[in-house]
Amino acid sequence: MEGNCDSVVAHARQASDAGAHLVVFPEMVVTGYSVEDLALRDGFVSASTKATHHLAGRLAAEGLAHLPVVVGFLGRRKGPGPRFGQPSGAPQNSLAVLHEGRIRLVSAKHHLPNYGVFDEFRYFVPGDTLPLLRLHGADIAFAICEDLWQDGGPVAAAADAGAGMLITLNGSPYERHKDDVRLDLCRRRARELGAAIGYVNMTGGQDDLVFEGDSLIVDADGELVARAAQFDEELLVTDVELPRAEDTSWRADEAGGFRVVRYTVSDRAPAPYEARPPSLTPRRDPLNDLGEVYSALVAGVRDHVRKNGFTSVLVGVSGGADSALTATIAADAVGADAVHALVMPGRGSDPEALDDAEDLIKRQGLTRRLYPVDRLLDALESTITVAGAGGGEDLLEQARGVLLKALSREEGHLVLATGDKSELAMGLCAHHGDGAGAYAPLRDCWKTLVRELARWRNSQSPTTDGAPPMPERALVRESARGWDAVDSAPERPGYEVLDGLLDAYIGTDHGASDLTAAGFAPDLVRHVVRLVDRAEHQRRQYPPGPKITKRTLGRDRRLPITNRWLL
Repeated sequence: MEGNCDSVVAHARQASDAGAHLVVFPEMVVTGYSVEDLALRDGFVSASTKATHHLAGRLAAEGLAHLPVVVGFLGRRKGPGPRFGQPSGAPQNSLAVLHEGRIRLVSAKHHLPNYGVFDEFRYFVPGDTLPLLRLHGADIAFAICEDLWQDGGPVAAAADAGAGMLITLNGSPYERHKDDVRLDLCRRRARELGAAIGYVNMTGGQDDLVFEGDSLIVDADGELVARAAQFDEELLVTDVELPRAEDTSWRADEAGGFRVVRYTVSDRAPAPYEARPPSLTPRRDPLNDLGEVYSALVAGVRDHVRKNGFTSVLVGVSGGADSALTATIAADAVGADAVHALVMPGRGSDPEALDDAEDLIKRQGLTRRLYPVDRLLDALESTITVAGAGGGEDLLEQARGVLLKALSREEGHLVLATGDKSELAMGLCAHHGDGAGAYAPLRDCWKTLVRELARWRNSQSPTTDGAPPMPERALVRESARGWDAVDSAPERPGYEVLDGLLDAYIGTDHGASDLTAAGFAPDLVRHVVRLVDRAEHQRRQYPPGPKITKRTLGRDRRLPITNRWLL
């Protein structure tokens, strides 16, 4: 919390130097988001509240008392007594207006999302107030994230209160194709309200979530006024024209079923000044969003490494597309010198694959580590006899996983798992092999997307000698590992077909009959569904990785391991 508050003070000082009249930070900026079960710890909630009070005093002590600062924090419900389902003192996802050394307004999120990665009904009780700040004669209302997405609630209350602008504090995670949805939402809400909308979003990685920023402002007609960058922390300073507040709306005690809480900074309009040109960061080509996805993966790795106190990563490179892309993402996130690429030749290793692994390391200047595993495999086989198809290959992968973990423990590297979503879905990531690690950059990337991302990255900045960072041969290498794990397996299709089937089954919960009706071969459907369903226990053991799709193989999709339901 201390570090987060340091960031608030630093950016508030920059905003003041730029002449800002108001500065707004994202949802729960004091604690970070999401805090998960930390919200259930009384000491954590108390620390958040104390830190927010201290932040108000610190801003004033550092010469920023004049500047209203709005922050998100973890607060408590206050009231005259307990309400049904809302005990006094229960945690709330809150915002605070800080001014002249004190907290002047507090309000809590009303709509609590309870889908996908969000469990806010588990942690918080909803708010029932609308905060209204009178700033230089204009009324500005505030809400938190989901409140903007849902009809009614604080949005309708802001309209009833006659607010000239509604600003939302957001911790909205990245999803592919989501940024245009946000802009369309803000435009629609602005036209409904007849007021400007400010959308302030968090930036950075937190476990499996990546927040890409993309903060924006639209005017009362829904026209885009300003927009910040994606995946880079940025202070967006923008001039907006707001209507002068009407006294009738200011005197209202209730709006849209919400109790209005108010604070006045000034009733007078500011002295005339020359407005600065608006900042509009251009978007990437909407027909080619691979660069956006790649940036999300880099941000997720960078912040997971940095925020957990690591300075280097360890990646097992095998000469395939998954490990090549994982190593490249890591190099872009933490620097090539900090990527320890482990080459682990063993019995039956493909010489061409080993050559491609060595070529990858040389092209990017990664730190090469060579550890043959035959002696380790001999020791394992002298202890245990592995029967069945693929058993020896599993043992080889597990030997490699042992090396990765041992080096991580001895030298302090964070291990990156290299499996992709297609393999994870069907249980084809070897236990303690390519699933070994603390973070999995490709966890939410289908195999087809892995190859698209690799080719996109190869088309960008080359290495120092002009070559693309990844060998082309590594990107087309096929692996049929584990496909025959179920008897009578049909011929394996291409990944375009396979990933389409997996996405339909996992992403939409379609049953076998629906999948067959959609054109997938019945034998293929039965085989893939069986592989997916029997691999739930493996997915529970797999490390977290950045969420980039609407439905990940994690908190978005929760199935019992002990389960005999067959489609």
